[in-house]
Amino acid sequence: MLRLILPRPFGLSSCCVARSTVRSPLFLRFKTTSAKKPAVEGAKALTWPDYLAIRGSKRKWQLAVTIPCASLGFLGGAAYFGSLETDPTRPIMGIDPFFFYGACTVACVGLGALIGPSIGAAAWRARHRAQLAAVDAMDREFYRRIAKNRVDASLQSPTHPVPDYYGEKIGSLHQYRQWLRDQGKYKRKVMLPEE
Repeated sequence: MLRLILPRPFGLSSCCVARSTVRSPLFLRFKTTSAKKPAVEGAKALTWPDYLAIRGSKRKWQLAVTIPCASLGFLGGAAYFGSLETDPTRPIMGIDPFFFYGACTVACVGLGALIGPSIGAAAWRARHRAQLAAVDAMDREFYRRIAKNRVDASLQSPTHPVPDYYGEKIGSLHQYRQWLRDQGKYKRKVMLPEE
């Protein structure tokens, strides 16, 4: 007897109906939910005191590299501009060559001081690769809190600027709490009329 077998829509075959009533672990696994994934996978979460200590060490690295970079800028600028032949009777851009080359040497010092923190931060990141994920996550959280709690910059005046707008001086929980108090005091002083 020839029997014509027509394909049945998915879910209507007898074998599928039988399987759908039996709960196998394979089907349950896709239906489970998991807790929220941690922000930092594979790295231990940092506490605030640990994070602030790490942040302080990063600033020390930046300062430690800034000083030699500024010194190298001075030495390089002095070596280059000191070796140029100068004619005191011919000014450069209307300025005496001695003063012009001195200003250029000072500019080299400033350039070294500007480049130093970037090199120091890169050196710190290369040295502390294991903690980078945790530190970056805490950096985002820290700066989010700073942005949320700081005073609006439009309230400041030239004679009375906002205290530590970026939270750069915060190195401990005590200093963070003091920063919050200073921000609140500044906001009250600016917003409320004096009596």
